[in-house]
Amino acid sequence: MSTNKSDTGQKPLPKWYDGMKYTEWETVENRFTGDKALLSPNEVAMYDLIIGAERFQEWDLMQKGLDWFKSANPKAYMTLLD
Repeated sequence: MSTNKSDTGQKPLPKWYDGMKYTEWETVENRFTGDKALLSPNEVAMYDLIIGAERFQEWDLMQKGLDWFKSANPKAYMTLLD
């Protein structure tokens, strides 16, 4: 088992993350292409943080979120955020 994942099979949120925490897996749709990806609860939380940071032009926070997401789920990152 990878030390990079928690007991739930998902990458833990970083210590700097102070947003909402979720418990449900969700299918998220790319707002530009319509492509979809199934995300773990932590990935959904980080996705929401990234989109919110973008909306409020919090570029440093957005980049931190993107870096985390890219390492947590590269395939979903390419589908939803690249």
